[in-house]
Amino acid sequence: MRKLLALALFFATATIFAQGTITGTVIDSEMDGPLPGANVMVVGTKNGTTTDFDGNFSLEVKSSSGTLEISFVGYKSKRVKFNFSGDSQDLGEIVIEGDDNALDEIVITSFSLAIDRKTPVAVSTVKAETIETKLGNQEFPEILKTTPGVYVTKQGGGFGDADIRMRGFNSENIAVMINGVPVNDMENGRVYWSNWAGLSDVTRTMQTQRGLGAAKVAVPSIGGTINIVTKSTDAKKGGSVIASTGNDGLQKFGATVSTGKTENGWAATISASKISGRRFADGLEFEGYNYFVNIAKEINENHELSLTAFGAPQRHGQRETLHPIEDYQRSSRGIKFNSDWGYRNGQVVNVQDNFYHKPQISLNHYWTISDKTELSTAAYVSFGTGGGGGYTGNADLRSVDSDYRPAPYLPLNLDRVVSENAANGADGSETILYDSRNDHFWTGLLSTVSTEVGEGWDLVGGIDLRYYKGRHFQEVKDLLGGQYWADDSNVNDPNRSTKEGDKINYYNDGLVLWEGGFAQAEYSNDLVSAFVSLNASNTSYKRIDYFRYADDGPDKETDWINFFSYGAKGGANFNLDDNHKVFGNVGYFERAPFFNTVFLNNRNIANDDAENQKIFSAELGYGFRNQNLRVDFNLYRTAWKDKTLARSFVQGNQQIFANILGVDALHQGIELEFEYKATDRLNITGMMSLGDWKWDNNIDNVDILAEDGTTVLGTINVAIDGVEVGNSAQTTAALGLNYEVFPSTFLRGDFTYYDRYFADFDPTVRDSVDLQGPFELPDVGLLDLGLTHKFEFGSFDATINANVFNVLDTEYISDAREGNVKDPDYRGLVDSNVWYGFGRTYSVGAKINF
Repeated sequence: MRKLLALALFFATATIFAQGTITGTVIDSEMDGPLPGANVMVVGTKNGTTTDFDGNFSLEVKSSSGTLEISFVGYKSKRVKFNFSGDSQDLGEIVIEGDDNALDEIVITSFSLAIDRKTPVAVSTVKAETIETKLGNQEFPEILKTTPGVYVTKQGGGFGDADIRMRGFNSENIAVMINGVPVNDMENGRVYWSNWAGLSDVTRTMQTQRGLGAAKVAVPSIGGTINIVTKSTDAKKGGSVIASTGNDGLQKFGATVSTGKTENGWAATISASKISGRRFADGLEFEGYNYFVNIAKEINENHELSLTAFGAPQRHGQRETLHPIEDYQRSSRGIKFNSDWGYRNGQVVNVQDNFYHKPQISLNHYWTISDKTELSTAAYVSFGTGGGGGYTGNADLRSVDSDYRPAPYLPLNLDRVVSENAANGADGSETILYDSRNDHFWTGLLSTVSTEVGEGWDLVGGIDLRYYKGRHFQEVKDLLGGQYWADDSNVNDPNRSTKEGDKINYYNDGLVLWEGGFAQAEYSNDLVSAFVSLNASNTSYKRIDYFRYADDGPDKETDWINFFSYGAKGGANFNLDDNHKVFGNVGYFERAPFFNTVFLNNRNIANDDAENQKIFSAELGYGFRNQNLRVDFNLYRTAWKDKTLARSFVQGNQQIFANILGVDALHQGIELEFEYKATDRLNITGMMSLGDWKWDNNIDNVDILAEDGTTVLGTINVAIDGVEVGNSAQTTAALGLNYEVFPSTFLRGDFTYYDRYFADFDPTVRDSVDLQGPFELPDVGLLDLGLTHKFEFGSFDATINANVFNVLDTEYISDAREGNVKDPDYRGLVDSNVWYGFGRTYSVGAKINF
């Protein structure tokens, strides 16, 4: 009997202290790919680990049975039972749903988020947690500043005035899409981030695809594509509140509430916030609001509807004027100096400001037609109202030592302007404030059908329809004490005495129609994925001018001018084994010229020589994945042909211009990005990109045209062959560390480095190869530090995030425009106009989930 008891005790003890290994792979349902950094814990214990960069985990356990809980911020936690009789168990793929049990947000297939080890493009993805912890009081696109090939600048520093450049291409050559809907301006291709200043609060995923990208629709992805996916309707009832503060009076408050998914399939999420304060430079006060609403209805197994509306009304002061370095040095405010503001009656007045509200509403429908065929459709509308402020009249106001400043470099004394305008009496105002308005209406339809036609084979096709009408005018904002403003710009009512709210200077409409279609064939298995894609579109432009032409005249409204363009691209990804992959893509596409190069000099003068831009791009890449290391390396080459540059000048009392056709450029380079899990607590990230971007030809005998657009005043040569493309750093690097100091407390640091930034320049000035090239800015390295602490606040989960940007308070130039290069005494940087980047700034925020 004693032997039997001893034997029973032995087996019981062996069971209790059994040791084994549990393995598995955590899969992100949204991306259909591995989810790195997910937490894997044995329920009821403190034993756990995190997934590596391929989503894999390996966990030693002390019991042969139990339950694992897999969790990740912004995702639904999932519990999985394990039970093994040997020494290990492989749980296989464990799929977790995104955004806290979110309903599927209907993001159309054409949005085309890239999937790791499948989509053959260079890609970087930023999750909601990274935005929440690292963005702080930076501008939204600055979350991408550690991405290879990307340069982000605050420009003048106003709220929402940031600009992003990718592989040397400006924002008009980078496609930005929100929930699959293109948002680049239909007339000039630009992206105004102030319109989306609150978008960071509701972003679920932000993915950058450099180069051709994976989007099937014809979008201007010369430099790359930025795909932004907003939050979906939470199926779990609850919400959160946020509050943050920072330098220069920053204050932000917000809340999100979700009803949860009801029994009849309805769910709603509402988010709102307010932000206010001042930016780093002088006179940059701002106030903004953000709202987001998503209502979803699961009709049945085959149909789902999702209605999303969001917007961010705001007003902010601007620093539009660049100055020579000597001005900043002479000003007592140093790099904070801003000449574009002043005081009136003791109150701050921004003579340069921006105000805008651009809500976007989309209705998405997802239809599962059969097991093999799906149809997704998005109908959207956006209507923007607002513009930017300025002043006109006495040119002396623009001088840093103007008589309208109490002393050189001090803010403007607008009370003096008011007194002088009032004294003018019946002669009207000499100087006024005006608003340049850009109100628009934009609607569109995107529809995509996808069908499986064989094992591993899919066909995708769709349409992309858009209509845009922009109304452009200036209006008197403030007469500054005068009785009226004399305006003779309207030929239908010349020599007017205008009052506040009256239109002045110009008044016109720009209309754009876009009809596009696309088709793609895809093949995919475990080892190979490949695609071939074709697209075509027709862009139509029309211009209506209410001021420069008689109301009953034939020239008031132009005919529609059409530009047909097409594109083709293909690529393949090869998974050589579990660790190594290679990919390549190649493509050619055309893009219609911008609106202002079709209609010259802001008139109804059709540019008969305007032609499509041609882009040819090719890329090769390599990727490595193992349990602790992810490395991506790629080479690219983009040839840009037949770009049109339209430049205007003031000569005497008339505006003249040049229409430069057939400009070519070559952008090529290499990019490296890595992520290394050094220990369970330490994560290291890094990147490096080396670009070689140059203009690729000279243009001879360019006509200088008079204001009427037909009279030739002379010719110039444009000698830019081999000249470096300016306005972006051609060498960038970054190194980041994230260390778990204590459980749930993380300390992070990011160092970014920029070099070989060549100044922006006017090509029409460069009429000789003997002129010195654009000058190069000094290189700069910037250090950011941050701290995140997660804790329980009563029965609620809470997080505190603190960030300090430019910790070392490094003084650096972020943007520069070349001065008079023809001056024999030209001194390069010293004689050019610049903006300085921000000095040290900080923010601290808290979030409580309920």
